Amino acid sequence: MHNSWQVCSLIVQIKKEQTPAVITELNQLPGCEVAISSPETGKLIVVIESEHSGTLIETMNSVRNVDGVLAVSLVYHQQDEQCEENNETQSS
Repeated sequence: MHNSWQVCSLIVQIKKEQTPAVITELNQLPGCEVAISSPETGKLIVVIESEHSGTLIETMNSVRNVDGVLAVSLVYHQQDEQCEENNETQSS
């Protein structure tokens, strides 16, 4: 059985006056969390986790479509796949 885990981080430029509303909306997206915010500069660091790359991309697109978001830049992406062997194989 394969387990897949993916994480990415984004720099999100937003309209400063909409900071609280944008943070609230981003934190409601599945697997999405605003890790750091700088209301003075209108920049956020956002982390997204997912088991599937398609879901990760959908969430990134949802971030782009939030009212008040000006730009989204992907700065990091990691994919980790692990294979789990069944107990019989491990016992032999």
